[in-house]
Amino acid sequence: MIHKRWFQVIVAAILLSLLVLLLNKIQFFFAPILTYIGAIAVPLIGGGILFYISRPILHVLEKYRVPRVLGILMIFLLFIFVGFLITRFIAPIAQEQFTKLVDNIPAMAEMLSETVTYWQQNQDIIPSEFNNTIDNVAQNLQTYLQDAPKIIINVVSQLIGFVFALVLIPFFLFFMLKDGDKLIPFIKKFLNERSSQSFEKLARSVDYTLNAFILGQMTVSIVVGLLLLIGYMIIDLHYALTLALFAMVMNVIPFVGPFLAVIPALLVGFFQDPMLAVWVAIITIIAQQLEGNFVSPNVMGKALSIHPLTIITLILAAGSLAGFLGLLFAIPTYAVLKAIVSHFYHEWSERKEAPTPK
Repeated sequence: MIHKRWFQVIVAAILLSLLVLLLNKIQFFFAPILTYIGAIAVPLIGGGILFYISRPILHVLEKYRVPRVLGILMIFLLFIFVGFLITRFIAPIAQEQFTKLVDNIPAMAEMLSETVTYWQQNQDIIPSEFNNTIDNVAQNLQTYLQDAPKIIINVVSQLIGFVFALVLIPFFLFFMLKDGDKLIPFIKKFLNERSSQSFEKLARSVDYTLNAFILGQMTVSIVVGLLLLIGYMIIDLHYALTLALFAMVMNVIPFVGPFLAVIPALLVGFFQDPMLAVWVAIITIIAQQLEGNFVSPNVMGKALSIHPLTIITLILAAGSLAGFLGLLFAIPTYAVLKAIVSHFYHEWSERKEAPTPK
């Protein structure tokens, strides 16, 4: 009976339940570990993202026989130069537009409430019960939107806490670029030949997955942001740069990011001129079609191979559990876990199919 698949599944489920129960009982043991991980999470993740962005540049410099340390310093200078350009030319415009947008929120809320009231008084199609719901939303809408600046300020104040951790990112990035290639050979020294080959294959798979996701999402976000900025400027949409930057950030979130990105632009376009909302929708569709048909296939390819329904499920669950950070890291975490599980499954299959030595 112990060789039956159903029996093995039941035993595995029981053992897993016991493991979860045991971990729940000894949470105090993991508290210091989780605190330590939380302390280094921001510089480690930030340095890792910059590592995958800058590693191709370092490889190009090394092809021209530039010493690694000198190449790393050149990359740091490049980052500083890009930061200077953003601070000097982009940030002031975006800050001015964002301030005007926040100042106009109360007027926009009042205009929307008046529009809803006028529409309700001049239509007989929608049932009265639904009208009552619309009334409640309209009455509270202005309050919600007026509280939006407070919510934004609260979020910004929380982000200030990350500043101290951000200071460590350059140090993490420097040593990742300098000694990153030494990690796999170092670990392989402690493994036997078969295990070392397996570990190297797994590490390459995880590295490929992270590289495809990070570079792919960054490229897609930048391209979509530029396309939207050009489109918004053509139709003379107010706060074009701020809305395009918001869309660029939201597009980092796979699948649902583009839908979140277009909402502020649609609202601004509607209040500026209802016809502009239609143009915003058209521009967004064109940008997403160009991205989906030309950018993503060439940049990311089929590296992740994650079904859209799986993406939606992961994002909903991660968003509920971990908020915005969960939205950002749900897909790459799943992709890495998928690569690990797939690797060990193939290893297990190969060993099972291998002929038993006599």
